[in-house]
Amino acid sequence: MRVDAVVLDVDGVLVDVAESYRRAVVESVDRVYGETVPRDALQPFKDAGGFNNDWELTDAVALYVLARRRGLDADVDEFTDAVAANGTGLAGARAAIRDALGDDAADDVESAWQPDRLRDVFQALYLGTDRYRELEGGDPPFDAPGFINDEPVLADPAALDDLTERFPVCVLTGRPAAEADIALDRVGLDVPDDRRFTMDDWDEGKPHPRALTTLAERVGAERVAFAGDTLDDVRTAVNADAADPERIYYGVGVLTGGLRGREGRDKYAAAGASAVVDDVNDLPDLLERP
Repeated sequence: MRVDAVVLDVDGVLVDVAESYRRAVVESVDRVYGETVPRDALQPFKDAGGFNNDWELTDAVALYVLARRRGLDADVDEFTDAVAANGTGLAGARAAIRDALGDDAADDVESAWQPDRLRDVFQALYLGTDRYRELEGGDPPFDAPGFINDEPVLADPAALDDLTERFPVCVLTGRPAAEADIALDRVGLDVPDDRRFTMDDWDEGKPHPRALTTLAERVGAERVAFAGDTLDDVRTAVNADAADPERIYYGVGVLTGGLRGREGRDKYAAAGASAVVDDVNDLPDLLERP
């Protein structure tokens, strides 16, 4: 694949977040509502699209749990299909519940939804006590060691050195900037601020193409590979390719997130992936300069 710039997602590509972000989603809902979903139930939400922000994913899981209490007769796959059909993301989840239960029951569900509390619990679990105080500017609702410390590095230094020597390397992530800094420091990847897009830098989120096309413009690239671990990452590249006729964008699916094996490859292909790799360390062999 001939490219002159590389854009990397962070979660599921550079670091493994199965025991951090995804665990925080499941356990936050359980702490607030006394029940939750299994961790493998999060992937259908991700596949439905619009859940690049894990706080919003937590909200959607909480709404699903609350809707089940009010009589929603749908398993996770059925519910996330309805989410996708209603516009994806948190708005899609809320619309799917309203369609299924009617306005009165949906109002009851939303009145029990506590997004601020869920976010606070999520951050306490994910960051841990000390980092919560540092980044959130106050005391956490409870003490915790921090799931952020349980994020194994997926990228080999040699692979990152190869990529950074041959290409301008950018980062496009749904993490807040401070949490992206922690992950990049752990990985050992030094990316200038103007080559990063985080949650703090744009409102639209993936799969909107603006962040990707902006990064391509900033580095003067004509052919860009974007490697990510979700269908929305691939959709971002597909959308950028449609929105920016001056450049070519390739979406590269990585099989170290929630999508694995043949099923993962098939889902990436259906979303428009130009290539699928087992992990980020395969990128240097896949890519070459034009």
